[in-house]
Amino acid sequence: MKAIQTALAAALLATSAGAAAAQDSVLVGHLADYTGATSFVGKQFGPGVSDAFKQINADGGIDGTMVELDTVDYGYKVPEAIALYKRWVGNGMVALQGWGTADTEALISFVTRDEIPNMSGSYSAHLTDPKGANPNTKLPAPYNFFYGPSYSDACRALVDWAMKDAEAKGVETPTFIHTGDNHPYPNAPKEACAAHAEEVGFTVAPPVVVPLAPGDFKAQCLTIKNSGAQYVYMGNLGGSVVSLIKSCNTVGVEATYMGNPWAGDYHTVEAAEAQNLIFPSSTPFYGADVPGMALVTKILENGDGQVGERPTHHYVRAVCAAYYMKEAMAWAKENGGITGQNIRDGFYQKTDWVPEGLEGVCGPVTWTADDHRGLMNVTINSGSFVDGKAVIETIDHIELPRRDDWLGQ
Repeated sequence: MKAIQTALAAALLATSAGAAAAQDSVLVGHLADYTGATSFVGKQFGPGVSDAFKQINADGGIDGTMVELDTVDYGYKVPEAIALYKRWVGNGMVALQGWGTADTEALISFVTRDEIPNMSGSYSAHLTDPKGANPNTKLPAPYNFFYGPSYSDACRALVDWAMKDAEAKGVETPTFIHTGDNHPYPNAPKEACAAHAEEVGFTVAPPVVVPLAPGDFKAQCLTIKNSGAQYVYMGNLGGSVVSLIKSCNTVGVEATYMGNPWAGDYHTVEAAEAQNLIFPSSTPFYGADVPGMALVTKILENGDGQVGERPTHHYVRAVCAAYYMKEAMAWAKENGGITGQNIRDGFYQKTDWVPEGLEGVCGPVTWTADDHRGLMNVTINSGSFVDGKAVIETIDHIELPRRDDWLGQ
């Protein structure tokens, strides 16, 4: 009996030592797209995440616990994302910094089962309903988070701005049209945004399928031109957006182009030589005169140098995503340990939440156990190509209501 007790004590001691060692560092998986269809912005967002966690570790980690961030370029391919996820779970992953809409939605059941919080680069509204409270929600997503308005809410804000713009211009019956590939990412806000456009008085033209890869889109532009749409929502990003604007200029489309949260930045404005490209944002641009920009600058200077000296706001937004997770992990450590479930609960501990040191840059956000729509405020910007460079100005701020029927939609 004594031998058994000794063995049990030794086993408990070993377990305790193992747990202590495990808390010396924790594994966070990081899906990045540096070579795939969304790499135009992935090359900004991915380094934002990795540079931020590098700084977090340099500043002492999670109260002494280092974050082992495993960044892998998965090329925007769902099977690769699922394979990586399974490998990371097998290695003890406590949280995931995810990326695309297709893979994030494919992983909802996995992260729910394994209790792994996924802070994604996808802002699909499907991810915002943790309990499936809305009968139209496809699948409850209790472990999915993102920083920013959902694609649907960002598009609703653009529609609200567009209606004010149309009224100011004396357009009595403005027409709205959705463009984008037949893919989960551009499709995510299509129905919800069209419904809101109709609700506020737009005529909604049939959507136009535009490939996510760059190309000659004159045929699609002629369809847009024939629709008479004054406001064109673009669900794609990068080269596809550049191609669409240039192709439509060629065939004489006279419309205002409105991009999703990934479709507008100074790179896109300059490449497209765009005029009055309207796009949303949820952080100030790099170099803005706000207190938290000092930490962003420090992160950039101490980072791996992948984005140069003038990152886009996608990089800044990634820093926010990393620091919200960092503070949720800190709460978890103080309240039972850095486990997936505790990290998830850490996201619920504050309202109007801004990470320490990032004042004026991030948030303020509020996530609850019933509603994962963290941010409902949308900044509207206009970017134009002037004298060889992009000139971007903020033209509006839209605060959206937290409507029950919009949850998860």
